[in-house]
Amino acid sequence: MPVVHPANVAEYLEFGLYGWALSRFAGCWVGFKAISEVVESGMTVDLDRVLLAFEQAVPYTPPACGLHSRWPEVPSASIEERMAAQLQATRAFARVNSIDRHIVSSPNATLGIITVGKAHFDFMEVLRRLDLDPDALSAAGVRLYKVGLVWPLEPTRIDEFAQGLEEILVIEEKVPIVEQQLKELLYARPDTQRPRIAGKFAPQGEPLLPLIGELRPSRMIAVVAAWLARLNPALDRRHLLVDFTMLKLLSNEGDGVKRTPYFCAGCPHSTSTKLPEGSRAIAGIGCHFMASWMNRETGGFLQMGGEGADWVAHSRFTTEKHIFQNIGDGTYHHSGYLAIRQAIAAGTTMTYKILYNDAAAMTGGQAVDGKIGVPEIARQVEAEGAKRVVVVSDEPEKFNDRHGEFPRGTTFHHRSDLDAVQRELREIAGVTVLIFDQTCAAEKRRRRKKNEFPDPPRRVFINEAACEGCGDCGVQSNCLAVIPVETDWGRKRQIDQTACNKDFSCINGFCPSFVTVHGRSCENTRKASSRTMIWRARSR
Repeated sequence: MPVVHPANVAEYLEFGLYGWALSRFAGCWVGFKAISEVVESGMTVDLDRVLLAFEQAVPYTPPACGLHSRWPEVPSASIEERMAAQLQATRAFARVNSIDRHIVSSPNATLGIITVGKAHFDFMEVLRRLDLDPDALSAAGVRLYKVGLVWPLEPTRIDEFAQGLEEILVIEEKVPIVEQQLKELLYARPDTQRPRIAGKFAPQGEPLLPLIGELRPSRMIAVVAAWLARLNPALDRRHLLVDFTMLKLLSNEGDGVKRTPYFCAGCPHSTSTKLPEGSRAIAGIGCHFMASWMNRETGGFLQMGGEGADWVAHSRFTTEKHIFQNIGDGTYHHSGYLAIRQAIAAGTTMTYKILYNDAAAMTGGQAVDGKIGVPEIARQVEAEGAKRVVVVSDEPEKFNDRHGEFPRGTTFHHRSDLDAVQRELREIAGVTVLIFDQTCAAEKRRRRKKNEFPDPPRRVFINEAACEGCGDCGVQSNCLAVIPVETDWGRKRQIDQTACNKDFSCINGFCPSFVTVHGRSCENTRKASSRTMIWRARSR
């Protein structure tokens, strides 16, 4: 399968169209490599510079059997022959329509650098940090070639690029797909015409660029600087690495400040992932897995649909009697329900905490596919044989007139009773289910802006004069909207009103410094300081 690898958002458009055109011409699937650093980014794109059409007049004659699959067809030699013909058609199409780019051309070059996908812009950042630019590379006899179609490589342009080079450095992430193809393409050349290839390993065999993890600028700058200096003393910039070493100490390996992912302000997981003393939980797919680094006795990690499957086996070989398994509502509806079914069938003792947040929050807040609600989940797990089903909510009263929609014996509790409920469930043999119902905080915020979700006319503030700075409000709520503020009397706490999503769990602690404003919208909150709003509240 041919594979294209876009390096930024603009190339997503161009390479996507290219993939469709190539697929139609060659009769095969085309792979599209998507990595999170590019997917979760944005940029302004000049559509006039995006290649939207491709030349279809390609000098290639397909075999008599054609390139496209035919039905019905069983595995046979003819399929393999067609696959080989599809790759030939791919190379023919790529010769006429190339998404590879000669970034730096140098007629008398002796060195070459090939970059792939995101690694291209990482390399350009390395050049910037080394105080080099493409003109400096060209003047020093270095060519730079950016690969877009990573498999199969288009050989005629590779031959053109490699002409006269003594050594080529390949910069790509993970497995050396391009590097290995390059070695195969150039292997048959005479020794005097075959350049040395460096990449994941140096020509002599020692490790060079890392195979594991993200290939970010900080991980390649020392390698690139040493490689350039060894082969061309005019490009020696290793003296800049002294400053770079200090930069790494100050900014997490020199690639900018990193922020550990955390629950949003008012996130229901800040409450739902709490555990009673003496218990532990297993993480799953979803925002709630971040509880793993929040000192909440939560660990482990399984694929979507496998939540709890490991405990089904482990429980046979341990004296530990019970665990909690976290699972989101989207995951439950996708395939997690099957894991619960399997755990019940195996007679395992555990509690599934189904975190019903009313949105697939981790991937952008989409609605869960299909019809699913708290009553439907309760009936499903009860029908499979769950020993006990309980519902915990920040608003349990909303179910008061709906008990008939739930299985007989279902009990309803406020989230303040979570600890007691969990202690009760962990003593029950077999699979029990706790459905924690609270809407995703980010979704609440979005819906409130569109007047699609109730917005309580209530705000919480902290009177800094009364606050003793103990931080218990942050412990109780685990909320990022509770922030430190430096005062003349030391560090106190403050509610960041621009981040607050009105979860109100910060007031659970025993603290006299909290002030609540009722019955009035706080439309000026973004402009006024927390302290100003406190005194307005007191004056009223």
